[in-house]
Amino acid sequence: MNSQTALKSGATAATVSEQEMANAIRALAMDAVQKANSGHPGMPMGMADVATVLFGRFIKFDPSAPHWPDRDRFVLSAGHGSMLLYSLLYLTGYPDMTIEQLQNFRQLGSRTAGHPEYSHAPGIETTTGPLGQGLANSVGMALAEHMLAARFGRELVDHYTYVIAGDGCLMEGISHEAIDLAGHLKLDRLIVFWDNNSISIDGPTSLATSVDQPARFGAAGWDVQEVDGHDMEAVAAAIEHARGSDRPSLIACRTIIGKGAPNLQGSEKTHGAALGEAEVAATRENIGWPWPPFVVPDEILAAWRATAKRGADARREWEARLAASPRREAFETAIAGNLPASVFEALDALRKEHIEKATKVATRKASEMALGAINGATDLMVGGSADLTGSNLTLTKGMTNVVAGDYSGDYVHYGIREHGMAAAMNGIALHGGFVPYGGTFLCFTDYARGAMRLSALMGKRVIYVMTHDSIGLGEDGPTHQPIEHLSMLRATPHLNVLRPADIIETAECWELALKTTDRPSVLVLSRQNLPMLREAYTPENLSARGAYILRDTQGPRAVTLIATGSEVEIAVAAAEKLRTDHGVEAAVVSMPCWELFEAQDATYRKSVLGNVPRVAVEAAARHGWDHWIGENGAFVGMTGFGASAPAPDLYRHFNITPEAVAGAALELID
Repeated sequence: MNSQTALKSGATAATVSEQEMANAIRALAMDAVQKANSGHPGMPMGMADVATVLFGRFIKFDPSAPHWPDRDRFVLSAGHGSMLLYSLLYLTGYPDMTIEQLQNFRQLGSRTAGHPEYSHAPGIETTTGPLGQGLANSVGMALAEHMLAARFGRELVDHYTYVIAGDGCLMEGISHEAIDLAGHLKLDRLIVFWDNNSISIDGPTSLATSVDQPARFGAAGWDVQEVDGHDMEAVAAAIEHARGSDRPSLIACRTIIGKGAPNLQGSEKTHGAALGEAEVAATRENIGWPWPPFVVPDEILAAWRATAKRGADARREWEARLAASPRREAFETAIAGNLPASVFEALDALRKEHIEKATKVATRKASEMALGAINGATDLMVGGSADLTGSNLTLTKGMTNVVAGDYSGDYVHYGIREHGMAAAMNGIALHGGFVPYGGTFLCFTDYARGAMRLSALMGKRVIYVMTHDSIGLGEDGPTHQPIEHLSMLRATPHLNVLRPADIIETAECWELALKTTDRPSVLVLSRQNLPMLREAYTPENLSARGAYILRDTQGPRAVTLIATGSEVEIAVAAAEKLRTDHGVEAAVVSMPCWELFEAQDATYRKSVLGNVPRVAVEAAARHGWDHWIGENGAFVGMTGFGASAPAPDLYRHFNITPEAVAGAALELID
C-alpha cells in the first residue's frame, strides 16, 4: 500500500478526523526513531493530540513564508521530543522538511538533528535540548512581541508565543526564573502547554519531585488550567480561554507518554528509546494505521496541508497592512536589526572627544558613556541587568523601564536571574526587532553560561556586559573575583570575548559587538579606573584585528609584552621600566579579543607578536595563554583564587606588577 491509496472509500481531506491527523504524528515519530534506533518517541506520541489541535485550529503560520514577522512562534522546549516538531513541519508543508529528512532523523547532514537546532530548517524557532531553555527563550519572544507592538501597533504586531514544555523543563531551575519574570511582566501572549505525563528517564517523576506545578505557576501570576491532553475539545477550549487572558497561561495537559503503544504507553521505556519492531507493529494495529513506515495517505496529508491556508491568508492581509503603513520602513529596519550609521558616527565622535581629554575611567563607566552615544542614536537597543544596574552601568539617560501594561520602554529589570536574563535575551534576538544587551558581574557567567552557550550555538547577536572583571574589584573577595571565567568564555566557539584596556578600546569594542551580527559578544569591563593608553586618534578601529602594537620600541625589539584590559597599564609601565632601568626594548601589545586576532592572517599576527620572547600579563588564569606566548614564554597572573582587600593591595599581594612583568622579561632574555 502506498501514499496514493485511499484512506477509506470516498474519503477526502475534509472528512479526515483530527484523530487520524494526530495518528500521523505518532506514526512518523515512532518510525523515525525506530529507523535511527535512537531518539524519544514517547513525548511526540503523547502530545500528538494537543499539537494537532494547536496547529490545526489556532497557530498562525505560513510554510511558504516561514520568517513572516507576524507569525505565531512555536517553541518545543522539551526538545528531546524533536520528532513532534519535525513531523509537524513535514505535515504542514515546510518545503525543506521532506519525508527524506524524517527518514534521516539523527543522521549526519540531515536537518533533523536529535534536538531542534535553530537555522537547520525554517520553522525551528530556537535551539532546544537543554531543558528549560526553550521556556525561558519564549519569555524573551513574548516580551519582544509586546515591545514591538507598543512601537508599531497591533495592526503590524499581533501574535502569540506557544510552548510545549515537559516535566524536565519545569524541574530545571531556569524555569523558576522564567515563569516568575513572565508573570511579573504579565506577558499574556505567552501560552505554555505542560506535557503532564508524570514520567522522566529514570521512571515516574515521583522519584524526584512532589511540586504542585499548577500552584507554582499560579503563585507566579499565571492563568492556570488543567485538561485531559487527549480530549481535543477540552484542549481547544483551554486555548481559547488562554488567548483571552490578561496573564501568561499554563495549560497542564494530562497525557500518556507513548500514547498508542499498547504494551509500553505510560512507561519510561518509551521516553528515550525506540519502541522496537514488535511494538511498532502492535501500535500500527492499535491506532488503526496500516500504512508502511513513512507513508502518510494523501487525504491525511492534504488535511494537514490545509491547516496552513489560515496563516497564508493572514500573512497576505498583514502584508497589505504593512504596505499601507507609514511606518513600513521603520518596521522593516527594526526587524532586520539594521543599526543606523549615526550609531557608529556617535561612537567615533566619542573616541575623538576622549582622546583629546585623556579621560581616565573604569571601562564599565566607559561602556556607559558608549551606550549613551549608541542609545541616543537608535531606539533598537534593549538594555537590562540582573539587579546590578548601578554596578553594570547599563542604564543610560532617556531610557525607560519596561513594566507590565506598558511595554514602550527599553530597559528591563531582569531581577536576580542571570540564567533567565541570558535566555530571555536569546528570545528577544530570535524574535527580531531589537538588539538586546544585559549586564551582571563576570563571575556570574557561571549562572548565565547555559544560555550564553546557546547564543553562540545559534549565532545570535546578544551582547553580554560583564563588569567587575578581575581581582581589581577588590573587597568583595574571592567569591566575586573571576579567575577561570575568561578561559571558559574564550574556549566557547563562535563567541567574541572583548576585554578593553581604556575608554577608547571600550568604544571600539562596542562598535565591534554591534557590527558582529552572526555571534554573541561579551564585553569584559573593569570596576577600577584605568588611564587612557591610546596616544592618538585613528579613524581605524584598532581593536577590530583583535590585537595591535600599542607601544612600539625605539630600537630592535628584545621582548613582547602582551596584556588585556586593566593589565595593559601594567605592561606599559613594565616596558618603560625595562627601557629606563635596563636598556631593554619591549613592545607592548594590547589584545582585547583573542578570537579576532586568531582570525587574522599569519603575516599580521607575526608582525604584532614578533619573533622574540613573550610575556603575557592578565589577572586571571593562565589557561590558553601558552598559545600566544609559546612554550618558552612567561605568564604573570593568577594561580589560585583571590582575596578580600583593596585592589592595589591585591595586585601587589599576587605579584601582578610592572616589576614582576619586567623581571619575567629579563629572565627570558637572559
